[in-house]
Amino acid sequence: MLFPLKQPPDPPLRVVVTGAGIVTSLGVGWQSNAAGFRDGHTVIRPVTLFDVSRQRVKVAGEAALPSALPDTRLPAKRTRRLDRATKLLVLAAHEAWRQSDWEPSDNLPVVLATTSGGMSLGQDYYRQAIRAPNSHRCQPARALHYQAQRQALDLTDAFGFSGPITIIANACASGANAVGHAWELLRRGHAERVLTGGYDALSQLVFAGFDSLQALSPTRCRPFDAQRDGLALGEGAAILALETLQHAQRRGAKILGEMVGYGAATDAHHLTQPQPQGDVALATMTAACQSAGLSPKQIGYLNAHGTGTLLNDSAEALGINRWAGEYAAKIPVSSTKSSIGHLLGAAGAVEVVICLMALGEQWLPPTSTLESPDPLCQFPLVRKPTSARLEYALTNSFGFGGANATVVLRRWA
Repeated sequence: MLFPLKQPPDPPLRVVVTGAGIVTSLGVGWQSNAAGFRDGHTVIRPVTLFDVSRQRVKVAGEAALPSALPDTRLPAKRTRRLDRATKLLVLAAHEAWRQSDWEPSDNLPVVLATTSGGMSLGQDYYRQAIRAPNSHRCQPARALHYQAQRQALDLTDAFGFSGPITIIANACASGANAVGHAWELLRRGHAERVLTGGYDALSQLVFAGFDSLQALSPTRCRPFDAQRDGLALGEGAAILALETLQHAQRRGAKILGEMVGYGAATDAHHLTQPQPQGDVALATMTAACQSAGLSPKQIGYLNAHGTGTLLNDSAEALGINRWAGEYAAKIPVSSTKSSIGHLLGAAGAVEVVICLMALGEQWLPPTSTLESPDPLCQFPLVRKPTSARLEYALTNSFGFGGANATVVLRRWA
């Protein structure tokens, strides 16, 4: 239900997570992913979705999807026609929806993040247009479903609800921006619940683009390693059911965690390179903690953006050092992209779910590929499965073009 207010509530409303769905190369669902992240499993394997024989790098975090999607309200014929990205989205949403025990509504906002949307459909359109320019068979459907809003409508139809749809495509910060925007809608009293998250599927066009930039690692993705040489691409989705604490308590919902802070900023430094001293990374972490009313010493775990590229990791390390100051040596940090690769528009949402897992189950996910930590890192890097007592976790998402976002979560006792 939307209820516009003349003045935001003072203090802002508290926002909790009552459902979380996740799909990565580690598997489909919370259980398989939590086990994989907890133990530091690495699932970067040969690409089978398209031909990579001419590419420099031939591996990625490719997800193994089930042969059939779970039952939804979509007709069977329409379900069969869903592209890979929408299947990832529906799988993650199905878990979150069932976990939250939500009922359909005619005014449920959706805030989704993606960078490539239905890129596989765009590729098919382009190939046919080049190969047979006078043939229009299937082309109108490809053009229609290529658009991210069409995939969002597939989502709403699958679960029988409607409402305002917001699509955020803000490079690799998209997922965190989507979750953050949903949080703002709730805490300011513009909605009682919001379905949010991110999704992205592997596609040949995106894979070849990153490979041509030589951004992909020809060895293995090693975030914050002194010898790091690039990232690994992955695919997946994460969807969260967010609602105000009042609404969740009123219906007796099980709460997975609380979102307490969010910060976003843009550095406009370079098309692909981050500001080298981590100025805006510092700004987003500071803003997120200020909105949460926390100081760095209260953060028990930091899930870094940590792509494994030379420039990103050094800028983020400097930003963390400056943000944490004297407490840097006490804040455990890891990058879970070593396990599943970089999920682009889905990354920030997936890493929010990973933080919920860590908070709820009290462990630290390791960067298991790390061999020689970069001396720039003044903070301890988690390298093996570790139990911990956590109250707050912070996750960073930084993207091309200077898009930066940070989310802070709290354990729900």
